[in-house]
Amino acid sequence: MTARTPHPGPATLEERVTGALVGAAVGDALGGPVEGYSPEQILERHGGRIHGVVGPWNGDDWRTARPLAPYHKGDGHVTDDTLMTHALVRVYAAVRDHLDAYAVAEHLVPDLMTHPRWIPELEAEALPLQRIFLAEKWLVARIHYGHVDPREAGTGNIVNCGAAMYMAPVGLVNAAHPAGAYAEALDVAGAHQSSYGREAAGVFAAAVAAACVPGATPDSVVTACLSLAKDGTRAAIEAVCEVAARHSDFESALTPLREAVAPYDTVGPDYRAPSLGARRPSRLHAIEELPVALGMLLVSGGDFRHAVLGSVNYGRDCDSIATMAGALAGALGSPVPEEWAKRVAEASRLDLWEPAATLTVVAREVFGRDLARRREHERAFGAIGGP
Repeated sequence: MTARTPHPGPATLEERVTGALVGAAVGDALGGPVEGYSPEQILERHGGRIHGVVGPWNGDDWRTARPLAPYHKGDGHVTDDTLMTHALVRVYAAVRDHLDAYAVAEHLVPDLMTHPRWIPELEAEALPLQRIFLAEKWLVARIHYGHVDPREAGTGNIVNCGAAMYMAPVGLVNAAHPAGAYAEALDVAGAHQSSYGREAAGVFAAAVAAACVPGATPDSVVTACLSLAKDGTRAAIEAVCEVAARHSDFESALTPLREAVAPYDTVGPDYRAPSLGARRPSRLHAIEELPVALGMLLVSGGDFRHAVLGSVNYGRDCDSIATMAGALAGALGSPVPEEWAKRVAEASRLDLWEPAATLTVVAREVFGRDLARRREHERAFGAIGGP
């Protein structure tokens, strides 16, 4: 077990945005090579727990070995979680204001379809559309080809973490305003997901915003989530975090956290062989990734290294779990290990810090717009007899 890094003093907006976005990418890259496997399989494959960047599960056979071919998962390569997160940052850079489902249609969908970019897992330049999975291709099929109202386009898609995994930018633009982040993410995610997948997107964005509140702690982040979450998502977070509070070491928490979330998870015990009822709309269920990420945040006390390694070694959809845990720990101000960040940036051939710099500027601009709109409303309300 690695030692926890003490939290530094209060972090600035720029530091929190950077911590969240770089932290999410690092978590994503560490989790990618073991996605879909169990903690026991990971332990056997690597001769112990994972403590940093590792190579592909199938070694040099990654190009042809199923079920992951042709993706080079491992060696510090980010996955679609980071590609989609950075794409959403580019949408904010274009709109420079709050987003909605129409912004997804007008900016995100064209970005996926028409702008070739370096795709680390393909080791080639390609359209992002050629890397993202079917749940994300749904955006293009429904909105571009189907001409569906963007606010309703998520209906019919499988219900998974596809929208939630890239909602950190929404939380950061709404830094320290969880309710605002929740509402905005629900609107944005409506183009992609429905049911508890859309709900998880809203709650994750709220969690990131809550992590930016001065003096925030893992407990205060969970409290903010529970104040907003609905139905099975709220129940799952409550159940997982109640168990997480009893642990301070991810090794002892791996099985209990899975047992706590299992009643709400539709995928079932075999991640690669989902149950018949998997990923269907329901008010009783939740995605697995967000509650477990929040649980690992509690187990780690907010320490980035501990939260991310716990998420990675949990297995299953661990790249997305570690993406979320990394974003939250980074937003709280826990330092992202420099050696991890540099290795992921070099291996993925991506500037992990530029999106953070861009989003920090946008967040300040949006806050200024919000303030002006609020003052205008106050004047108008006062003119008609308000206090």
